[in-house]
Amino acid sequence: MFPSFDIGVADLPAYFTLLMVGFTVAILAAHKEALRGGQIDGNTILDLGLLMLACGLIGSRVLHVLADGHFWTYVNLCVDPAAVPGLAVGDGLRCVNDAQCHRLALGDLCDAASGLCRQERDCLRVFKIWYGGYAYYGGLLLAVPVGIWFLHSRGQRVWQVADLVSWAISLGLAFGRTGCLLAGCCFGQVTDGPLGLAFPRFSPAWDRHVHDGLIAADAAASLPVHATQLYEAVFAALLALVLWRYYRRGPRFEGEVFFLFNAAYAVFRFAVELIRADDRGAWFGEAITTSQLISLPLLAWSMVAFARGRAWPVLGAAGVDQTAPAGTDPDADVRATTDPAGDHEG
Repeated sequence: MFPSFDIGVADLPAYFTLLMVGFTVAILAAHKEALRGGQIDGNTILDLGLLMLACGLIGSRVLHVLADGHFWTYVNLCVDPAAVPGLAVGDGLRCVNDAQCHRLALGDLCDAASGLCRQERDCLRVFKIWYGGYAYYGGLLLAVPVGIWFLHSRGQRVWQVADLVSWAISLGLAFGRTGCLLAGCCFGQVTDGPLGLAFPRFSPAWDRHVHDGLIAADAAASLPVHATQLYEAVFAALLALVLWRYYRRGPRFEGEVFFLFNAAYAVFRFAVELIRADDRGAWFGEAITTSQLISLPLLAWSMVAFARGRAWPVLGAAGVDQTAPAGTDPDADVRATTDPAGDHEG
């Protein structure tokens, strides 16, 4: 656990910093690939990237607040700050003063008794995204329709662009989950396996284990837990490599790389949720988490596209049929959309 980066003049929160690095890497990688291919306007990719950054932050924040079990935390920050658990400075250390808590973006007050940073009354905290608190699927659910609208308004082939950016999104996810590991959030269940990782005193995992009576309040570290953050970071990086190679080889139809990403991540995310232990929302008597609930229709959507052998829904831009195989002549696609004998869907 390494919750912040000390750059001399300031301490940068590790999670938010790596999240921004991930977004930046994803945008620049997609832009470079667009320039290499020559079929997609590079400036459109940069504009899309900035728009997706906004959608990602807003959507993931909204889902985190509403569905990840933290709604009352934000309510209490406004009406009863004492009811909100304190946060640790990391590395098993106690906070020493209010300035340290504020510098690390962990709170406003150092509680000398517990060594934790606590919040003053803050009715606007829900809007302060630099403190962290995001749910990836919320960003995706907002980014997809907004991205489709944006690309259609620019006259771009929507699913062609979706293929280009999918592997870059997965690459960005690898950075974001590494930030989760450094911050100690999104931890897994207790394990005695060789991949178990113990987090230091005052970390989220340590706090959960103390609360559940698994360890004493003076324990130096949590019990070993599944490093689910690391599992997902490695998976996302490998998936990015696979999708990039598949994109370079040429998908069978426009949108195939996007749906491959959708399906692979949905399956993995559903599985990794089974061994996570942090608060992330629960439905139907805690039988399924928020992310698992969202994974199922996304997987089904991908399966429909694979079964059809074409992206669904059919999205056109400036009269272009976007269900044709990638790499075909765009002019041929335009002619096909005006051919009365053609087989098309509205």
